[in-house]
Amino acid sequence: MKDYDFAGTVVAVTGAGHGFGRAIAQSFAALGAQVYATDLSAEELEETADHPGAIHTSAFDLTAPGAAKNWIAEVERHAEAPVGVLASNAGGVRGQVMRPLETVPESDWHDIIAINLHAHFLLAQAVAPGMKRAGHGRIVTISSGAGLQPSRTGIQAYTSAKHGLIGLTRQLAHELGPHGINANSVAPGLILSNPASIRQWEAYGTEGQARVMSSIALRRLGEAQDIANAVLFLASPMANYINGQVLSVDGGK
Repeated sequence: MKDYDFAGTVVAVTGAGHGFGRAIAQSFAALGAQVYATDLSAEELEETADHPGAIHTSAFDLTAPGAAKNWIAEVERHAEAPVGVLASNAGGVRGQVMRPLETVPESDWHDIIAINLHAHFLLAQAVAPGMKRAGHGRIVTISSGAGLQPSRTGIQAYTSAKHGLIGLTRQLAHELGPHGINANSVAPGLILSNPASIRQWEAYGTEGQARVMSSIALRRLGEAQDIANAVLFLASPMANYINGQVLSVDGGK
């Protein structure tokens, strides 16, 4: 379909070593985009790049000072063009679990905020000048159902960061819209796309899993490709007049 032809488009995807990010990167590459993918794990990125289409990979810790800016600069130098689509996906719970509020170390709070909110701000800041010069661009953040309500994880920082990411996305839409740049967010439901979500699912046990399934209208869990499909839509001309919105992809929770 012509509206899903991304030939010549420079697409930057974060958290692309597995799960949502890998599905997003590979989906854009299959539709002709010039994809640049980053993650902490160079090994996982190699698996992502083992796919038809152009996927260029670099391992970065986006929470390190200057990393987001440096990566986007590297992408634009190599592509000799500005980033056309930023799929800002990196995040997660950083191995943390629910603990009573008074027992959470301040450093653990900052670790989760850094990757789930602060890095998204820095990435948007880095791609904005090129998108402004081009007069168009798409920023799609991957937030969470936890950005719309309390999180099943029970992790205070994760819920706060995802709420913040949705707020950031809406603010970007208003600031950057006059420059032809759309900013929207995809909010996944519970999808078993990484070790943390799998551990969370297993911890529910049989009865808990049944309760979760009964709360989903489609009575099934989603897949990483469901999230990639939503990102493709929001990055495509089909979504030209959609801006500052949150698309929940949760099976009808």
